Order: sequence, then C-alpha cells, then structure tokens
Amino acid sequence: MATEQIRFTNGAAYERFMGHWSQLAGEVFLDWLAPQAGLRWLDVGCGNGAFTDLIFQRHAPASVQGIDPSEEQLAFARTRPISGVAQFTQGDAMALPYSDNSFDVAVMPLVIFFVPDPAKGVAEMVRVVSPGGAVTAYAWDMYGGGFPYEALQAEIRAMGIPLPTPPSPEASRVDVMQALWAGAGLTHIETREITVQRTFQDFDDYWTTIQGGPSAAAKLAAMSPEDLARLKAVMQARLPSDADGRITYSARAHAVKGFVPHP
Repeated sequence: MATEQIRFTNGAAYERFMGHWSQLAGEVFLDWLAPQAGLRWLDVGCGNGAFTDLIFQRHAPASVQGIDPSEEQLAFARTRPISGVAQFTQGDAMALPYSDNSFDVAVMPLVIFFVPDPAKGVAEMVRVVSPGGAVTAYAWDMYGGGFPYEALQAEIRAMGIPLPTPPSPEASRVDVMQALWAGAGLTHIETREITVQRTFQDFDDYWTTIQGGPSAAAKLAAMSPEDLARLKAVMQARLPSDADGRITYSARAHAVKGFVPHP
C-alpha cells in the first residue's frame, strides 16, 4: 500500500504552524555554527523562507540561494523583504541545479527526513560546496518525540486515524546523521541537541495554529464534530496553561555539521 505523502501547499499557514518553530531552532543552530559574514549560502528545502530570512538577519551573507519542491511555499518566500536579494528556485534536494563548488555553506533546515534518499541529498550538498565549506542540517527528533506537534499526532493516531509520515524519519537520529556525514566524506563532524520552547497565547491560539499543519489539517477537517470535540478536550488537558491561559512547551532537534575536505 502506498504511503500517504505530506504536501506543503500553503506558505502563510505554514509560517504560523512551523515557521516560528524553525526560526527558534534556527537561531540556536546558527549560534552553534557561528559562520562568518560574506559567505555564499544554499538553503536546501527552504520552504517558505523562514530560515533563509534568519541567515540575512544574522550573518550578512554575500548571497543566498533557496531551493524547494513546493511552488506554493516558494511563492510565500518571495513575499519576504529578502526576496530582492535571495534567489528562490523550485527543485529537488537530490539533484541540485547548481555547479560544483558554488557555495560556502549548505544547510538543510528541518528537511532531511523529507528527502527520499538522504545520502544522495548530503552528497549533492557536498558537491556544490567548495573545499573547506560547511555542510549542515538540523532536524526534529522524530524518533524521540521531539517534533513540536507530537502530542497532537499521538492523540490522532490513538483515535485510529493514520497520519502521513515523512519518507526518511530515521535520518533525524543523531547516529544516522553522523553516519550520513561520514559516508559523504565530510571531516570535523560535530552534532548537538537543540531544545526550544514556544508559547501560545491560549488554547485557541494553539488550535488555530495547528490548522496550518500539512499532516494533520486534512484529518482534523474530516473528523466528525463529536470526534473533533473529544480531541480538543484531550489536548486541552494534555497542554496545561498558566494563570494567564498561555501554553508553553518544548520541542527538540538534532543538528550536524561537517566540512568539505581540501583535495
């Protein structure tokens, strides 16, 4: 039986659902990467440009190219103020449309588990990054429950409703990341865990936010009113609020970096 795919078709809704989480994790990731200014960047799986925007805000790049398979996500990315200087292209992480040695840094932000052949995706980043340049990624800990909406997904699955899954969830494991980077011939490989917190103003803020999720939104829309009310009640109990009604919880990602060796 074919696996149901996750499709990203609404850049604005995705911004609220995941863009904020991506930037929270991305800030920690960039602090760890500590790149110098004036580099040529490639954002592989740039989506709606949330991480691309961070690169411009924090590291004064010489140039940034973003590539993603979803034209809907790219349409949102092109509405960002950075669109005048960043280049956004529709394409495949496993067949990057760039010449060898075109970049100083390549990064996959929250993407590697969506790549059907992660080793091929890493090899492509290595190909387009110059010797001495960095090949990097960060990904939610899908196996360890680190995905920001794991609690919601667990409750939906408990109702007997299947959810689409990314093609390569194992690639979010830190040992698999290390093996992929080593297998691609990268050197000075390091990994780290990233934990971030997000606060929603109240449960309504959370519930509206999850409507933009590509894996759960359609399932929620198809639920009966009774099942939807039951799910909401369970989630309200599972995500306790503070005295002001705010809901705060954590998500966890793994990050990896390595460097293209000189000949």
